[in-house]
Amino acid sequence: MVAKVSDDLRHTILSGRVPLGRKLPSEAALTGEYAVSRTVVREAIAQLRSEGLVESRQGAGVFVIATQAAGHPTLNGVDPSRISSIIEVLELRAAIEIEAAGLASQRRSPAQNEAIHEACEAIEVLIERGEATVEADFAFHLAITDGTNNARFRQFLEMLGRKVIPRGALQDDASERTPADYLRQIQTEHRLIADAISERDEAAARAAMRQHLQGSQERYRRFQRRS
Repeated sequence: MVAKVSDDLRHTILSGRVPLGRKLPSEAALTGEYAVSRTVVREAIAQLRSEGLVESRQGAGVFVIATQAAGHPTLNGVDPSRISSIIEVLELRAAIEIEAAGLASQRRSPAQNEAIHEACEAIEVLIERGEATVEADFAFHLAITDGTNNARFRQFLEMLGRKVIPRGALQDDASERTPADYLRQIQTEHRLIADAISERDEAAARAAMRQHLQGSQERYRRFQRRS
């Protein structure tokens, strides 16, 4: 649904139906129109923001600032279909996201804390439904970067894109081919991160994120050895 909402809004902007300088419909209006959660709407807006189409103005809303999507830099040579490339990106993510988790535990606002838990719960719902979790997983990690109140952390993950969640690139259909017990293991790690940030426990937040990303590295190394 994130892709559906962002695609519709992008078309609305590029077609000129919402002119330059005008405000997009409110978050409440969009959740009602698409029958989705606030997390979905926020991630759709974040996608447009990463393309340079809109900007959020505190207390005012989201405004169109361009009518043509801007490109953004990417890492060279990253091949999400290669396990060795996935491990390289996970190592890089660890260097950034462990710090992000620590900062978020100290800087996050109550609303940002709620957004982190909403994103975590959205993954839980999808696991129980047997649906794909890649977009929701990415949204969870983005919510944590928002909690740092340093926009560069979000920009880094957005530069990598949704392929930063590697299981979606290795499998044709993540909802059918990712074992539920594997997803639940990852979700347990997500819960530990979210709870530590909520409790403002910086050491625990860093440790939980380290366990999550280094655990992912080890899981893919085992997969690489078996292959």
